[in-house]
Amino acid sequence: MPPARLFGFAIVAVLVWVCAAATAAAQRTAALTDPQIANIAYMAGVIDIENAKLALRKSHDPAILAFARDMIRDHTAVNRKVLALVGRLRITPQDNPASQSLVRQADTIRAQLAALSGGAFDRAYIDNEIAYHKTIDRALETRLIPHARNPRLKSLLATGLRMFEGHEKRAEEIAGKLG
Repeated sequence: MPPARLFGFAIVAVLVWVCAAATAAAQRTAALTDPQIANIAYMAGVIDIENAKLALRKSHDPAILAFARDMIRDHTAVNRKVLALVGRLRITPQDNPASQSLVRQADTIRAQLAALSGGAFDRAYIDNEIAYHKTIDRALETRLIPHARNPRLKSLLATGLRMFEGHEKRAEEIAGKLG
């Protein structure tokens, strides 16, 4: 297997492990509050926006570029809705161990992605997007939506889940077309 392909698998493995660790850490603590859940949801969007911005700078593949633009558009829209909702609810998103872990690990992975170029970057980026969306989907289904207390927050998270599932499928389609 080419070194670039192995590197891509390493990035995916690290991301999956980190997100699982963050979810486990959150589960070991007291139940998540709505302000903590809102922060996790918001930061998940920020992470994908930052990854997409990197893809716009590094990739030349039309499918990767279109996907990255859609990630920026979709996650920006959802993050605006999160901020509007927490404003209406008069709650402040609260930083927590799960969101902190997601951000730290995403920064590490983004630095690894930044070191790649060409096809190696494209493969690693899209593989990371697949793993990231699968992990966030699972967190939304099993942790965030079930523990959200406010019905409007639950509804927004459910909308986000549908969006993330669509992104995951599209990333898988793109990955299948990459060499």
